[in-house]
Amino acid sequence: MKKEISLLAPHSSFLEESGPIGVFDSGYGGLTILHEIRQLLPQYDYLYLGDNARAPYGPRSFEVVYEFTRQAVQKLFSLGCQLVILACNTASAKALRSIQQNDLQHLSPLTAHHVPQKRVLGIIRPTAEIIGQLTQTRHVGILATEGTIKSQSYTLEIQKLAPDVQVTGVACPFWVPLVEYNEMDSPGADYFVKKRIDQLLMADSQIDTIILGCTHYPLLLNKILKYVPRGIKVISQGEYVANSLKDYLQRHADIDSRCTKGASCRYLTTESAEKFQESALVFLREHVNVETIELDS
Repeated sequence: MKKEISLLAPHSSFLEESGPIGVFDSGYGGLTILHEIRQLLPQYDYLYLGDNARAPYGPRSFEVVYEFTRQAVQKLFSLGCQLVILACNTASAKALRSIQQNDLQHLSPLTAHHVPQKRVLGIIRPTAEIIGQLTQTRHVGILATEGTIKSQSYTLEIQKLAPDVQVTGVACPFWVPLVEYNEMDSPGADYFVKKRIDQLLMADSQIDTIILGCTHYPLLLNKILKYVPRGIKVISQGEYVANSLKDYLQRHADIDSRCTKGASCRYLTTESAEKFQESALVFLREHVNVETIELDS
């Protein structure tokens, strides 16, 4: 049974009423989301947290992913974040709803009176919201990790908004290691990328739009486009997540006013700082300063 522990527990800092936008991922892929957000909204402060020591989340149970994600969001809240983006498909699929329903609403009357409620958003819905406008055949494919495919989160979100769209998903278990070991341009990458694209299109030959449902996959985009037939659109999440966040902040002035705007970005990891810096160079093509932290159970 899931623990229903408030993310704004008594030991959190209630005095912090403004702070950076928190961006969380179990690993490094969320850096692709952060990059797109910063390109569109460079004026804000950001705090990125990667739970790299416990990645990958994909094969883990819903219960474990929920608990790990809750701990990470609690940490970001305690560091002043008023808004946290789960820049991780697995966390968005397996933990977002539980956190929104079980944790954010469990505030004491005193807290609710003195501190506006903080927010946690995921990255699946922004893509689902746009997909109905992109597909002509009403057949959509998802390439993602095993955990995301098994969760059916994309199918559920898309069909809430566009019930006539048929969704077919294929898990790509070797794609994340290809990226993290910087093997995106190797001949081995061709084999694994082509295999999964062929599998998807064999399952549904009418697909005209493919969603890359993992934040690592944009780094394989050149290989993916090589094997996707002409005329099929390939959708990366980052652009749509960034646009959705911009719209959200415009519609929620109370949240926007509590997000500081100093154009800074700070990086935290639960792994070694050196390892994070090496991987961040692959994802961001730049050197970053990073701090190692521990997450409270």
